[in-house]
Amino acid sequence: MVGPQRPQIVLFGSSIVQFSFSNGGWGAILADVYARKADIVLRGYSGWNSRRAIQVIDRVFPKDAAVQPSLVICYFGGNDSMGPHPSGLGPHVPLEEYIENMRKIAVHLKSLSENIRIIFLSCPPLNEKMLQESSSTIFSKLVRTNETCRLYSEACIEMCKEMEIKVVDLWTAIQKRDDWLSTCYTDGVHFSAEGSKIVVGEILKVLKEAEWEPSLHWKSLPTEFAEDSDCDLIASDGKTTINISEWNFHRDIQWD
Repeated sequence: MVGPQRPQIVLFGSSIVQFSFSNGGWGAILADVYARKADIVLRGYSGWNSRRAIQVIDRVFPKDAAVQPSLVICYFGGNDSMGPHPSGLGPHVPLEEYIENMRKIAVHLKSLSENIRIIFLSCPPLNEKMLQESSSTIFSKLVRTNETCRLYSEACIEMCKEMEIKVVDLWTAIQKRDDWLSTCYTDGVHFSAEGSKIVVGEILKVLKEAEWEPSLHWKSLPTEFAEDSDCDLIASDGKTTINISEWNFHRDIQWD
């Protein structure tokens, strides 16, 4: 592990997490926002459901690890909500089992540290037409509907309320944008850059409003090696230097 040690924020979930560093994804945006403040660690597993996750949760998050995450952002649900296949194979997980699996994930994460913080992401909506057009013929017919996404999203949110876990309601957040069907997805399921911006905004809102001590909102965290130095860029007067440690002019969005 490289130093100095920073807070560790782990993104854990299925393909929406694994792909979050591609094409202006929400994981990449968070890594930029938290540059010099916290390390964003990717633990995304494309195609996984909550059943698969609990089979390896203790290997992804071992209880005896020397350093435990400060925050885990967790997403499962989209694959779970797919329709069942007659063979019994595939990613479908019945709603009741899905909630029990998510509960087990939450319990395990809470056991890692007294100070660990958790945010769950609920199941977002789909662009069903785009999904049908982009589906590959190498797969058996995929049965995914917005109705099942809504049910799994609502159940996840309710469970989080019961367990006092912070949750981002992606089902609602994505649909607040009038043109969400045409702008928020690359294939009907996975987020485009525009969809990812919504995800980041919602996560940062939760972090800003959370009454956590210490706060994990990016503006509350110290910037690494931010002290003034005679190695900084020289000012126009030719005599002083300018510390640019806190500058973020490069970002298209000035995140709150």
